Order: sequence, then C-alpha cells, then structure tokens
Amino acid sequence: MRFNSLILIIFLFLLSSCTDTEPDRLYALKLDHRPQAADWDAALPKTVTVKGGRLNKLNPLPEIDKDTVHTSTASCHHGAGLPEPIAIDVRAFYTATDLYLRLSWVDSTRNDNIRGWSYDGSAWHSNGDFEDGIGILWDSERKYPDFTCSYACHLDDFGVSGQSFRGHNRMKLFKPGPLLDLWNWKAGRTGLLAFADDRYIDQKGMHGDLPGELFHPNSLRQVRPQMKGEVFAAGDRPVYDYDGVAIEGQTLTLYSRAPGYLTDAPTGDRADVVARSFWQDGRWTLVLRRALDTGSERDARFAPGEESAISFGISLMDNSLYEHYASTVPQTLVLVPTNVSGK
Repeated sequence: MRFNSLILIIFLFLLSSCTDTEPDRLYALKLDHRPQAADWDAALPKTVTVKGGRLNKLNPLPEIDKDTVHTSTASCHHGAGLPEPIAIDVRAFYTATDLYLRLSWVDSTRNDNIRGWSYDGSAWHSNGDFEDGIGILWDSERKYPDFTCSYACHLDDFGVSGQSFRGHNRMKLFKPGPLLDLWNWKAGRTGLLAFADDRYIDQKGMHGDLPGELFHPNSLRQVRPQMKGEVFAAGDRPVYDYDGVAIEGQTLTLYSRAPGYLTDAPTGDRADVVARSFWQDGRWTLVLRRALDTGSERDARFAPGEESAISFGISLMDNSLYEHYASTVPQTLVLVPTNVSGK
C-alpha cells in the first residue's frame, strides 16, 4: 500500500502540473485503516490560502509606527491595511466508510477559552477572549459553478447615517437554491468535546442539522434576567465550574477558574463530524472525520471519482466570532478511485 501510494502521489503531482488540469484539487487516497501519523506525513499536501480577517497578536504595540497609525485611524478614508494571508495545510484520506481531513496552520496565540472566568480573591472576571475556529462549506449537490464561500457571505442589516455606516456579514444564500453543508469547529466550545458543529445554510441563514442551541453563556445574569448589567461584565459571575459543579457554596481561591460557555453534547445529525485538535509550538492541527454518506439530505455525500468531486471553501477565525479569513479560489476534493493505484 505504501509503495502504491508513493507512485500515485508522483502521478498526481505530475497531473496537477499540466496546464490543462485544474490545479486546486485536494486528493484523498484510500486506506484500509484509520490514518496514522506516518500516513499524514506521507499524504499529498494541498495549501489553501485564506485572506482578510483579523490577526490576533500577543503584543501588537511594538509593531506600531507612523504608517500603522495612519492606515488604522478611523478618519482615514482607506482604513487599516489587510493582514497577510494565512496558509492552511490540508490533507485527506478516506476508508470504506469515512472521510478524514487534516488541517494545520500557524497561529501564535491559542484561544480556546472563550470568555473564560477567573477569581481574583474578591470578584470574578471574564477574560474577554473569543476563540479560534474553522468553517468548511461544501457545495453538497455540486450545483454552484466556481464555488467559494462568497456564495454564502453577504452584508446584512446595513445602513448609512451621515458619516457612519453599520452592517455585518451574515452567512446565508442570496436566493433560493441547493443547501450548503457547513462544518464549524470552534476551538473552545466544540473542540473540548471533540466535535465540529454540523450545520447547513439556506436563504434564511445558518441552522444546526438538528435544531436548538448547543452553546450557553455560563453567566448568572444569563440565567437571572432580573439582574441588572451586561452578561460577562463587572458584577457577573459563572454558575458552574469546569466539572459542572455549581459555583455557589464553593470555597474560592486565586486559582479558581470556570468556563465562559457551557456546551451541550451534540446528538443525531448534529454530531456527524468528529474533530480532534491540538495546539503546539504556535500551530493548530485539526483532524476531522465524517461518514462518507450520513444518509441525511443536508449532508454532502462523498464518493470516489472525478464525477463525484465536491467543491468547498474554508474560513478561519483567529480569536474572533465574525472577522474571518476566507479562501477565494475554488477548491475541490477528489477521492481517488482504488483502481488508479493498482489495488
């Protein structure tokens, strides 16, 4: 298997170098076992570049100079300069039953403790952080030409008043059409439970494959609306600790911590995408696994051969909920038939 895979990798490399062949292909070889570290190391890599977004830095102040001040001042007509694109290393395998994707990218800051709580000896404080994340959007029915995430990213609720402008991006279809399958990994809220939220997008927006909200602020003000003040602001506190035990009545110390959000374990169609992730030496690595065919009409179905290739787009969040990087070049996943490798 390893020798045949090496021959196939060389063949695919030469194929992708031909001028009449679409270069933005992610090829998945078939394995008879769950991919191991050695398999991932030998896999054919595909670099997907994502652009835009907002880069989270530990200490951006030393990099500020006159030009930075000029381009980031609100009164400047051209606004702040865009951050450098981020390269995501994407690799894929499949077995008789499952698809496996591995994504790896540089991120100098690990953000997987969204709005986490800490106790200072007299009061609780939320860290104010958000979280890192990845979204993979699939053209489930292969109906959108030159597919990218732009098919579902639209400016919504916008308006102009004098010199001020409001608006935010919302993921939804611009007009009625085939559903898009979305896998949404959140470093804190889903990563700690080893899943990616299985969702879909239609003209109304994003929806879970099973309805309902999985993510809940761990906030006393959230559960007691009669309390004045904002959730996570001064005077608020967590309800449960990391073990799910009520905070009230506990003896607190300077080391007391609590999650900012509580996540319900997904069930049914919402739990189709398994996600294992780790951050090491300034780099995230995320491995996703999903059945080739879940049987759900809302999910993409994966099968070998060019005729079954599915286009996809990737978005990346760096300690942000909205300001995301996104791929702008059409990408396509191809499951290589086993007869190509001689098996």
